[in-house]
Amino acid sequence: MKWKDSQKGYENYLRLEKSLSQNSVAAYINDITKLSNFLEKNFKKMSPEKVKLHHLKSFIEELNNKGVSPRTQARTISGIKSFFKYLLIEGKINSDPTSLLESPKVGRKLPEVLTMEEIDSLIDAIDLTKPEGQRNRAMLETLYSCGLRVSELVNLKITNLFFEQGFVKIKGKAEKERLVPISKNGIFEINKYLDENRKLLKISKESENILFLNRRGKKLSRVMIFTIIKNLADKVGIKKKISPHTFRHSFATHLINGGADLRAVQEMLGHESILTTEIYTHLDRNYLKSTIHQFHPRS
Repeated sequence: MKWKDSQKGYENYLRLEKSLSQNSVAAYINDITKLSNFLEKNFKKMSPEKVKLHHLKSFIEELNNKGVSPRTQARTISGIKSFFKYLLIEGKINSDPTSLLESPKVGRKLPEVLTMEEIDSLIDAIDLTKPEGQRNRAMLETLYSCGLRVSELVNLKITNLFFEQGFVKIKGKAEKERLVPISKNGIFEINKYLDENRKLLKISKESENILFLNRRGKKLSRVMIFTIIKNLADKVGIKKKISPHTFRHSFATHLINGGADLRAVQEMLGHESILTTEIYTHLDRNYLKSTIHQFHPRS
């Protein structure tokens, strides 16, 4: 069995059976490519079915020697485990060499969060005299108003805007759809962008239903959103390390701080497990304290 053939089958498995996004599939395949390159370089004629636990440990040891962070190592190991699980399901191997492969312990890192004043300063810093100004303002309002992932923002469709009901329909990870409320500010800025800016573009056929477009009338890239936010942060002097995801973190944290139910926040963020949402309670000590006072028998 050749690495190239097994990787192609694994890629199809991730896309069709696991319904993973293009970015997730690319990350998994990249992990397996790194592993195959290492094994072919250090072990002669090492095909996937010949891989043993000690080979994998050697690969992880090299990652460690190169200074790869424990968090990245853990993600890589997760990808490798998934790959060999696929081979086992398909009957390509008789035993799973990753069954005893341990991941490094990774501490849970609290996300960076913006204050309301910082969010306002970023939005106010947008130059509305430029053709892309209103688009950028609408994008940032949508990021914060709906707590979207950057991939969800760039793929947001006009036909999924239900402004009369006050909702937008989002297609998240693994193609799962959810309805998210949108603020009046978000609705106002999007409508203004649609009326004054978007209709002036020469829109490519494949992007006709995409809401936010670049100057060539095509879907924006994720990198472009990062660049826009980084430039605005530099402009207003925010020293925090921020990204589009920071708006999502801020959305969730501000809801929790305001007393929102954790289950409701989980639903709006599209988290599969509430354990993922719980990290935002650690950013607000008052929330934790009020929870203890309300529910602990000694309080």
